[in-house]
Amino acid sequence: MRVILVVLPASEIGRSEREAIGAAHALAATLGGEVYVALIGPAAESGVEQRGRTGPTSEASTVARAFFVAHPLLREYAPELYVSALEQLWATVRADVILFPGRTIALEIAPRLAYRLGAAVATDVIGLRAEDGAVVITKPVYGGKAHAILVAPRPPVVLCVRPRAFDPVHGEVIGGDAERIEVALDLTSVRARLIERIREESATGMALEEARIIVSGGRGIGGPEGFRLLEELAQWLGGAVGASRAACDAGWVPASWQIGQTGKKVAPDLYIAVGISGASQHVVGISGAKCIVAINTDPRAPIFRVADLGIVGAYENVVPILIEEVKRLRAEEGA
Repeated sequence: MRVILVVLPASEIGRSEREAIGAAHALAATLGGEVYVALIGPAAESGVEQRGRTGPTSEASTVARAFFVAHPLLREYAPELYVSALEQLWATVRADVILFPGRTIALEIAPRLAYRLGAAVATDVIGLRAEDGAVVITKPVYGGKAHAILVAPRPPVVLCVRPRAFDPVHGEVIGGDAERIEVALDLTSVRARLIERIREESATGMALEEARIIVSGGRGIGGPEGFRLLEELAQWLGGAVGASRAACDAGWVPASWQIGQTGKKVAPDLYIAVGISGASQHVVGISGAKCIVAINTDPRAPIFRVADLGIVGAYENVVPILIEEVKRLRAEEGA
């Protein structure tokens, strides 16, 4: 029997986790076998208790088996410990395919786990299917200008899926009782220790990876004051605020807002790029966006080559008009 294991290194089952489970079900439909879920981290037990009830219940979808990996040393994240724990879990489950959601932690764990297991590995996956027993993987390359087709002829295979690339499952995702997996961990293997945790709230209270709408600013904003205008637009749209590397390096906004090759890769329904030139490194991070709107004073800015809609003008003039229009539409909806 083929086993597809979805690893959820998070305290709760959010959209990214549900998308990974959805990808597993899509692959299982052509590969055959069953979908398992494993929760790992400080809140794994509480996550099981929630039983994945964080989404709509109109379409109940369950997995065949659920596990949670338990150990006191997993209370604080350390990649060496997480990889060791998952290696021990795999020795019990023997999954053919191990799927991770498209989160930063997963991108750090997946390649290390693949090396330990002698497995094939692929990240930023946007398509999965089975062909003659092999796993066929689709992922974007060259900043989204082309798609690469990779074939993993034999298990195990470790994969990270791109956010918004797969339909999420809804309803209760964990079926039956979750099995507790005890693991043996050694603190001496940890190369870096957490000294202090500083929690940074996003401007709109929404994670970039989860946002359906993102308003992002770049060097053309001119300073941190301009981002307050972008935050207001994002709040009225119900979205999140992001930034280019130039804006983050200048210290105008936190580094956690950075989108691009060395930042976060996002795939919102709408991406509004304000004062962003559109360097290839930034475009890599937004290649999954369904619609890109660019606002820039330079009509020759590279961002207009990838934008679906372009506005040439100063953001100080354009953004307030957008805010007023959104307010008007909101008022009409509420009337």
